[in-house]
Amino acid sequence: MAHITDRTVLIVGASSGIGAEVARQLAHGGNRLVLTARRAAELAAVAQDVRAKGSACLDIAADALDPRAAADVVAAAAAEYGSVDIALLNAGQGPDMSMDQVSVADVSRIMALNYDVVLNYLVPLIEQMGGQREGGLIAHTNSLAGLMAIPRQGPYCAAKAAARTLIDAARVELAPRGIRFTSIHPGFVATERISGDDLPKPFQVSQERAARHVVRAMEKEPAQAYFPRTTTALVRTLRALPEPVSSRILRKLAAR
Repeated sequence: MAHITDRTVLIVGASSGIGAEVARQLAHGGNRLVLTARRAAELAAVAQDVRAKGSACLDIAADALDPRAAADVVAAAAAEYGSVDIALLNAGQGPDMSMDQVSVADVSRIMALNYDVVLNYLVPLIEQMGGQREGGLIAHTNSLAGLMAIPRQGPYCAAKAAARTLIDAARVELAPRGIRFTSIHPGFVATERISGDDLPKPFQVSQERAARHVVRAMEKEPAQAYFPRTTTALVRTLRALPEPVSSRILRKLAAR
């Protein structure tokens, strides 16, 4: 396993949660971190932590929903440090959404927050890494929810599944150019953003532990990484069961 040291790492969605914790964990490796998110003050605080631990850091407040802003972040990273060796696309959101209570606009918003933001960074990163001698790694924080339909999470599951499929295709196409892709599928993570909803969260892990899994996946570069083991096993079991059985179990879990 190659540890991440002396690398230029772009982290999208770095102002809080998993992204912020990944930045702090990578700050010990003498890396050059480029952190971006919408919230400038929170982002600046994470950047200060990174610099205090010995890594160079460029923080750029930008909206991942804006394709031009995303492209400008990639360009700024390359201009500042000469390359983008690793990118972690960590932006996304999955609120509790029952299909009998949502509007078309609600579903479109979730698709934008979980698919469009990936696309907005994916295209300029491919262009940038395609011109680098050693290519680069693009990692995406997907979700175990992207592997199957979960009640009260339908729009989120659909968006994550779409992003996973797009990256799977890019992995095959761009391997000859040295661009690698890792899709990371967490279970429930105890971030501030989801602390207020009433969705059941079996086998929830801390954001610090989740970040360790993410960093490990970025080091090993598997095509797909899943954690924690308990939730992964549950999802795989549900996918293997006959549909009537799995649907009955999911309805019971969602009703808790």
